[in-house]
Amino acid sequence: MTLAERKTQLLKLKEDLNDLREMSEDARAPVILDQQSVGRLSRMDALQGQAMAEATERQRQADLVRIENALRRIETGDYGFCLECEEEIPEKRLDIDPAAALCVRCAG
Repeated sequence: MTLAERKTQLLKLKEDLNDLREMSEDARAPVILDQQSVGRLSRMDALQGQAMAEATERQRQADLVRIENALRRIETGDYGFCLECEEEIPEKRLDIDPAAALCVRCAG
């Protein structure tokens, strides 16, 4: 895959993550604990759902940072090389994770 194709792939992933972020905004909203209208188990379910949505958002944010860093490496000519050992990252690894910054050996 060419660098231009990788860049397009990374930009698409970024767009998809931002779309998911917008769609899940309601799930991350604070839970209103109205004792009169919601039972104890329903409140617990709502709080658990909110916590899961927040954890997913943190992972999404981390993925967006990884994608931004990969896009920066494309611009500087460092994309596709391990940040630790500076060896070339195999194409198959980049196919699986286009934002990978480390080769398999250094990531493990």
